[in-house]
Amino acid sequence: MNVELIYEQTCPNIELARTRLRQAFRRTGFLATWREWEVSQPDIPPYALHYGSPTILVDGQDVSGDGDQANGNSCRVYATDNGFEPVPAVEHIASRLRGAAKSSASTTAGLSAIPSVGVALLPNLTCPACWPAYSALLSSAGISFIDYTPYLLPTMAVFLSITLAALAYRAPARRGYGPFWLGIFASLGIVTGKFIIDDERVLYVGVGLLIGASLWNILPHTLHRPPVATSTSCAQTKV
Repeated sequence: MNVELIYEQTCPNIELARTRLRQAFRRTGFLATWREWEVSQPDIPPYALHYGSPTILVDGQDVSGDGDQANGNSCRVYATDNGFEPVPAVEHIASRLRGAAKSSASTTAGLSAIPSVGVALLPNLTCPACWPAYSALLSSAGISFIDYTPYLLPTMAVFLSITLAALAYRAPARRGYGPFWLGIFASLGIVTGKFIIDDERVLYVGVGLLIGASLWNILPHTLHRPPVATSTSCAQTKV
């Protein structure tokens, strides 16, 4: 996660923002690390100048849910269930941290299916009479012919295990265990179609289901949108 704190050095609410950031990290169990930008820094990125002080971004998203906050020379006021406060509520920050973590884990799980699909689509070199044709084809591309058939099953088992582990990891925080169980069914179809009954139809159904499980797993959740922040002068927001 890329967490950023944007502030103006005279703002009286900076320490409170840092405190709530630490509390949000503790609440979510993630390592408390973030980057700070002071608006007068010469190397500050242009997007950071569009926000009032203090502003907390998680993967580029304002934790307040107000993407159009463009008052870089003012302190911010945040509407919460308890009224107006000078910094975002701890739960709003924690919610964004959880959302960013879910997105990252889901993407990793989706990418982990790529090697499994690749290995599944490799042909079985079980016909010795075909080896001269394979050898000639590969030699034309400058590649030596190797009978990799004995290694397909163990390689497939390793990649499928990684894919299933990624689908199961923190599944309740994403789409539940539905994608994982679909991945189990897909893996059985791939292994059965490729190594047991040698049926391409079963193999392709398994591959399609595995891709479907990965896409299901990475579908984003609709995050709760916190109350929108407003801006006022720093003198009005001292705590």
